[in-house]
Amino acid sequence: MRYLPLSDTDRTEMLATIGAANIDELFRDVPEEARLDGAIHGLPLHASELSVERQLTALARKNLPASDAPFFLGCGAYKHHIPASVDHLIQRGEFLTAYTPYQPEIAQGTLQVLFEFQSQVARLYGCEVANASMYDGSTACWEAIGMARRITRKAKTLISSGLHPHYVGVCRTMAKFTGDTLETAAPTLTAETDVAGLADRIDGETSAVVVQYPDILGRVTDLQPIADAAHAKGALLIAVVTEPVALGLLKSPGEMGADIVVGEGQSIGVGLNFGGPYVGLFACREKHIRQMPGRIAGETIDADGKRGFVLTLSTREQHIRREKATSNICTNSGLCALAFSIHMTLLGEKGLRQLATLNRARARAAADKLAAIPGVRLVNDLFFNEFTLELPVEARPAVHRMVEQGVLGGVSLGRLYPDEAQLGKGLVVAVTETATDEDIDALAKALTEAVK
Repeated sequence: MRYLPLSDTDRTEMLATIGAANIDELFRDVPEEARLDGAIHGLPLHASELSVERQLTALARKNLPASDAPFFLGCGAYKHHIPASVDHLIQRGEFLTAYTPYQPEIAQGTLQVLFEFQSQVARLYGCEVANASMYDGSTACWEAIGMARRITRKAKTLISSGLHPHYVGVCRTMAKFTGDTLETAAPTLTAETDVAGLADRIDGETSAVVVQYPDILGRVTDLQPIADAAHAKGALLIAVVTEPVALGLLKSPGEMGADIVVGEGQSIGVGLNFGGPYVGLFACREKHIRQMPGRIAGETIDADGKRGFVLTLSTREQHIRREKATSNICTNSGLCALAFSIHMTLLGEKGLRQLATLNRARARAAADKLAAIPGVRLVNDLFFNEFTLELPVEARPAVHRMVEQGVLGGVSLGRLYPDEAQLGKGLVVAVTETATDEDIDALAKALTEAVK
């Protein structure tokens, strides 16, 4: 079958159909300053393969990989140990080359993994059903807001100030096209999040309340009161979990009344990868399953009476009429979901609890050591493996000084919230099981020098 590209006439007719004068108009939503005005500056139009390889290698050497330094970055992406068996298994040909399981007769392995993945996510989140994964945590968060609108037929969402600002940014972008009203604010350097205040703002027009657990500062909050307040007004509670390992110790959001639970699954089985690809997790109550975006893999019996697996529900725009679709941006991150499921299987329930316990102990030891540095204050004493420090100096320059000493010492809140001066001295530190005593000592030494 030959591939025939579009002719100039074809392009002209397509542009006329959608009301665009030229192809450039298709990019009018991209800010002018972000568009290219020609060839990329500083790059030749062509180069030899050897030259390109050398140039890219030189650029890569400017990075400081997580494995080459004491690592305490977090805020939605965490460094955990991934057993070598995970990468070995996901690179088997039957998994690595698989695309989407539209033909169940030749994709039973992939479908079974997705079925097991859903079971693991549902149990982890304390919900009745989960889908077969999504792009990442931020898009899953938006999908939950859209799902709540379809269920409640309301369009106002209250977002806790503790929700990751990147998640908020994705939701704001999508809300421009749907008419949803999102109410949010920046966090404050206090020991408790704004959950109590959220309850007072819920009214009859509220579709959902979105709360991160633990939140962007690492604070852990009881979700039951906000769930009760939301349900009393006919609204839903959406819980966002960016660190799934925390649920090895903390009560699940579903147990505390959350109607929809979403989040990022990167911590389990998926490396940092300089920012992606990651895997979004999505679960909810069974009564809302018809409004859930994405795919659901189900178990069945074939014509011979043998156990088999199929795609039970696919409500994407790709599968059904656009006006009936639950989403036009979601897909399942199949390979990352496979890695998540393999790692979770290797851990088991007991292993996950042990991993979570180790994370908590490491973080507690680091917090105590860092809080003893003159001028440094521990903002939240209740946390899992991530906490916030208030420094006596601006955090962003301090972070850069720590990098110069070979320590990736945390995330400056000033970088996440550049317009919020009161957050400038905030530093979020994540400590996982990969942090050794020597790493924590190096962090304490580097931070002591950085705040002088």
